[in-house]
Amino acid sequence: MHDKQAASSGVTLASPLRWLARGWLDLRDAPLPGLVHGLCASLFGALLFAVAGQRFWLLAGAFSGFMLVAPVLATGLYLVSRGLEQGRLAGLGEVIALWRGRDSRLVAFGLLLGLAGTGWVLTSASLLTLLTPEPINSLSDFLRHVVLADSPFLFELWMLLGGLLAAPVFASSVLTLPMLVDRDCSLWSAVRASWRAVADHPVVMAWWAILIVLLVMLGLLTWLIGLLVVVPLLGHASWHAYRELSAGASAEEGR
Repeated sequence: MHDKQAASSGVTLASPLRWLARGWLDLRDAPLPGLVHGLCASLFGALLFAVAGQRFWLLAGAFSGFMLVAPVLATGLYLVSRGLEQGRLAGLGEVIALWRGRDSRLVAFGLLLGLAGTGWVLTSASLLTLLTPEPINSLSDFLRHVVLADSPFLFELWMLLGGLLAAPVFASSVLTLPMLVDRDCSLWSAVRASWRAVADHPVVMAWWAILIVLLVMLGLLTWLIGLLVVVPLLGHASWHAYRELSAGASAEEGR
């Protein structure tokens, strides 16, 4: 088990890499909960492929929408990381107990993320079906008729709309869920703290969001096998992002 993390000396562009390194140590020290979470994500991805594999107009939105709700699915991993930080192993039993507790704050935020994900799936599907001349049934169709479309700005519009939805969701959730696991605070105070962290470190948080997208894409492009590691790695790393960002905010408030 690794040592308890030292106090943060400041959030920089190197911080997201540090969060990932600490997340990897957590996964190494408590592999079972992480791999179970990763397996569930992989199986859910396989289900999406089975249902919408020949309907890429739906699949593209479904996978990108899944990224919006993934933080709530990693809630148990925050508990594991907190336990390791305290010098103990939190097993699957504690993770299951957290879910069975049905914390109203976690339930409410999970429903909000679910609504955002559903909204993007419907928006994406509508855009791809209404504005493309040909049906988008496969990845090659998407590349041909959307990414390389003769009609200008279709792919750019799709990306812009996705970004406009993803940005506030990311800003609302980057600290919220770990904070709700760690503290007895209201949902809205956690959301405000999350927004404040993003506002205080916009470049670092944009870099963190890019790393998350790249790692998830890697997991998807390996026929979902990579999600076995990517999901727990990002879950544990998100805990360390929360710890460092909230520690920095507390230090600034105390000045």
